[in-house]
Amino acid sequence: MRPVTSRHELYRQIMVRKKPFFGVFFATIFVTYAILYAVDFYPEPVEEDMVAVDDSSQVEEIEENLVVEPIEVEEQVSPADTSLPVRIIFDMLDKEVPVLNPQSREIPALDEALLSGAVRHPDSADFSEDGNIFILAHSSYLPNVFNKNFQAFNGIQDLTWGDKIRVQSENIEYVYSVKRVYKAKASEVFVPETPGEARLTLATCNSFGSKDERYIVDALLIGSHAL
Repeated sequence: MRPVTSRHELYRQIMVRKKPFFGVFFATIFVTYAILYAVDFYPEPVEEDMVAVDDSSQVEEIEENLVVEPIEVEEQVSPADTSLPVRIIFDMLDKEVPVLNPQSREIPALDEALLSGAVRHPDSADFSEDGNIFILAHSSYLPNVFNKNFQAFNGIQDLTWGDKIRVQSENIEYVYSVKRVYKAKASEVFVPETPGEARLTLATCNSFGSKDERYIVDALLIGSHAL
């Protein structure tokens, strides 16, 4: 084949060889198609009945052979004891104090608990019964107090009739209304039993065994609700 020296010469050579080129091209396509058809590699159109799922027996067989894994149920945990107070809130004093519930009646054990908050006396009632809940805590007006629990009940002497005191268990809040605030000698302080009537008595103290005067707050339960 002569070398191409111009665009016109290139076009002329292409036109001369056009028929042989297309003949070879279509012959190659035909031979390739024939070989694919002979080995069943020829792509066939998808028919509707090939993809439709209408065999209910197969569905039932799958359901019968289906293995359902058992669901693991978490062990139920008993709720925390809701019969004991855990905190006391004075909205009028903007104060919240933790409440401890020691079981020992020994004065050293009770005084030790007072270092961590207010203390419910173990001989008084709890929320499981109608009775008088007796809670004591420190009160101090010294200028420098490192342990703020020494000032836990500071200001309760300023509560007045009708002020609300909220006492909470783990998941229930009990609301009390103040009925009386007074001062008494330690020897004169006692917690009256009030069967059938839910009451709250608060008292300041330097120690469970001290003879100092104490401020006493007497309150009556007026309502409760879940937290």
